[in-house]
Amino acid sequence: MTAIILFAHGSRDPAWARPIEAVAQRVRERSPGTPVTCAYLELTSPSLPEAAAALIAQGATRVRVVPMFLGVGRHAREDLPVLMAELARQHPAVAFDQSDAVGEHPDILDALAVVALAP
Repeated sequence: MTAIILFAHGSRDPAWARPIEAVAQRVRERSPGTPVTCAYLELTSPSLPEAAAALIAQGATRVRVVPMFLGVGRHAREDLPVLMAELARQHPAVAFDQSDAVGEHPDILDALAVVALAP
């Protein structure tokens, strides 16, 4: 079973996570059989290791981590690969994949342009 983790920075403000959780809900609606959860680098729970462990406990054998960053800064470029390597070490029977940051996807760039041009 393939599961998805939407990985974001995190914040002390609980309202900050609402858009990330909304994306997870849209994934559930579009693909009801695909387990999806959110995970955060800091300040918000669950952490990436906690989220991965929960999905693995549900039977996930492949986990795709989607960085919910507009740009590829230090967190996506340096922190996340270290976390991914640790996940692979802790769960050798599970395949972990890291996709590109969402801000690099042409559809996201197009959607942002539409929003910027809206009256």
